[in-house]
Amino acid sequence: MTAAADVKTPEAEQGSIASPFVATLVRLVRAQDAYGVWEGTSDVELLQPYIVTKEQRKALPLMADPDPDVLSRLELFYNAVSLSIERETGLVASPMMKMHHEGFGRVLLTAGRLVVLSRHLRDVHRFGFDSVEKLAAEGGKLVAAGVEAITTYPEVARA
Repeated sequence: MTAAADVKTPEAEQGSIASPFVATLVRLVRAQDAYGVWEGTSDVELLQPYIVTKEQRKALPLMADPDPDVLSRLELFYNAVSLSIERETGLVASPMMKMHHEGFGRVLLTAGRLVVLSRHLRDVHRFGFDSVEKLAAEGGKLVAAGVEAITTYPEVARA
């Protein structure tokens, strides 16, 4: 991962940090800091573990077991998607994640009896995005898909 001192924050990334999804993700990451270690850390620095450049991805082995930090980041990412959907719809979207120790699995978000989001995951040890802008775009896309599913089938989501 890139050192925090090497972080460059172009205007596009600064705008992405202000997106509702990224703001939710940052709040969840900060909530994990029970002892205040990250108190003086900027939002960009907190999001650095989510940034995995193409060069960094190439350096990772094709097959590997994901470490607990990666699994935690993955879980926080989908929790942020869930909370963002809840904020927009008023309905609780509950995440469920089942991961195999080799780095593949599935994540489901449900609201009532409705499966709001279903994704197969693989190569989880390589989980990350090229930039904060791409992180915000992917999170926003998942939130929009979840909100669309709920607005399409509101009676199932409220059941």
